[in-house]
Amino acid sequence: MFLGIDTSLGTAVALVDADGFVVAEASSDDPLGHAEVIGDLLASVTSGRRITHVVSGMGPGPFTGLRVGIAAARAFALGRGIPVVPVPSHDAVALQVLLADAVESRETPRFAVVTDARRREFAYSVYEGLDDDGLPVRAGGPLLSPRDETDARLAESGAFRVDAATVPAALLATAAARAVAAGRTLAGAEPLYLRSPDVTMPRGPKRVTA
Repeated sequence: MFLGIDTSLGTAVALVDADGFVVAEASSDDPLGHAEVIGDLLASVTSGRRITHVVSGMGPGPFTGLRVGIAAARAFALGRGIPVVPVPSHDAVALQVLLADAVESRETPRFAVVTDARRREFAYSVYEGLDDDGLPVRAGGPLLSPRDETDARLAESGAFRVDAATVPAALLATAAARAVAAGRTLAGAEPLYLRSPDVTMPRGPKRVTA
């Protein structure tokens, strides 16, 4: 069983089996209240179930929100002695798009997953179909772009735009299950913040003079 956790946009958790069957899922669209809701969401999805892997959405996303989900994933995994599988959050959206087209027997052209990065910027990743392991092929990104330049940049890369307001935790977990089965790593341990946090540690006490 793979437990997916993502807080790059709202807060989403889901439990899927190795074949991608969704056992349970819960979410909140609030882009700011991650810490307030994640405990209840996890309890509703995981109660009484045996979990073998925890899947952490690694962004891109804002520093504060993203670290809540990553910390929750690591704490949950540590408490149960199971591995954490990091997955780029955009991969989950891309897999959702590609699987929906596959069900309808549609060919998916090159596309970009676009999410709100705040500060008048978008984050985007470009994809080109599924590989032999059933995973999205990332052709570029994730990258940051000013809002008024994003469409032009996507046009240059030949990708149509897919805006995402949420990240499906079930597809995040499904991507992880496929990666584990194929012996692949989709992301590193470091979050994809794309920019420095808004708040930084002070450099030291200021000198006080008379």
